[in-house]
Amino acid sequence: MPLDHPAPQAINPALSTKVDQLNAQLRHHSATDVLRAALQAVPDLAMVSSFGAESVALLHLVAMIDRDVPVLFIDTEMLFAETLVYQQEVAERLGLRNLRIIRNPETSQRDPKGTLHLTDQDACCALRKTAPLQTALASHSGWITGRKRFQSGQRATLDFFEVEAGEDRIKVNPLAYWQPGDVAEYIAENRLPRHPLVAKGYPSIGCAPCTSPVAAGEDPRAGRWRNSEKDECGIHFVNGKMVRIGAPT
Repeated sequence: MPLDHPAPQAINPALSTKVDQLNAQLRHHSATDVLRAALQAVPDLAMVSSFGAESVALLHLVAMIDRDVPVLFIDTEMLFAETLVYQQEVAERLGLRNLRIIRNPETSQRDPKGTLHLTDQDACCALRKTAPLQTALASHSGWITGRKRFQSGQRATLDFFEVEAGEDRIKVNPLAYWQPGDVAEYIAENRLPRHPLVAKGYPSIGCAPCTSPVAAGEDPRAGRWRNSEKDECGIHFVNGKMVRIGAPT
């Protein structure tokens, strides 16, 4: 059953103008140019990374520009053990100097048996990902994401810069126009470590209970919340509220 569509949120006109100018200025520029411009335009910019299948490419780009950029890693306490080990390996390899591991202190109280995902996946994502991220981002006026247009239909019109709905924050998507081959090529050319689950058929990696391997020919995100209409965790929607397929637009 579709979730309620979020009420329209007012967007700061000045912020919207700034985003439009940045997109026009950098439309044909590289991800590195976008990152440099973003760090100048938003001095307190943070990066949010899942340390997932493709995360190392953007982490490397950021590290080459400024290793002191805050990198926010949300530990949902349901991640694969491989992800936790990989996070430590990549952070050390890239010399990330401002890694912040984010957890929700209310998780054990609100989901004591760790079974919320079995009855309400959206609520589980909100508890373990959306709420702690929003708290962590409260002190930042912008954040860097690894989203790309090819990843899903809801991301097909991504631009480099956007205003976060319902917040006076800028979201930066340096890899918006990258294709799957671009990511793999960048990782190979820079000899970056791959997430160990990629070789086991996981092209998109989230929490262990809600992520499954993907067969040849399937959409790369088909293994996320398989057999449901859900295809986003909620951190890229208004106040964390999901808009499912078929919801009014």
